[in-house]
Amino acid sequence: MSVKRDNRHTVTIHAATTQLIVLTGQRPRVIDEPGAVRIEADVTEDLLTRHWPRLHAVLDLGVAFGLRTTATGHTAWLRLDRGEKTRP
Repeated sequence: MSVKRDNRHTVTIHAATTQLIVLTGQRPRVIDEPGAVRIEADVTEDLLTRHWPRLHAVLDLGVAFGLRTTATGHTAWLRLDRGEKTRP
């Protein structure tokens, strides 16, 4: 990975986590995966209803994103690949 690519990746992770803190009031979980980083944040129904466009903009920083809903709540996640791949 080039220094420029590595720096851009770090900046994107920082931007996503900072914006998720602002939206949720909590620090998101940053999970290292083989070849990627996944960022997860617990989100409320109110946030989904009232601030979906802002949340979607943050999630869209990833190469993939989603929303997991369980009996205990909602988790928004985004995935950032490492390496030279670019988003389609």
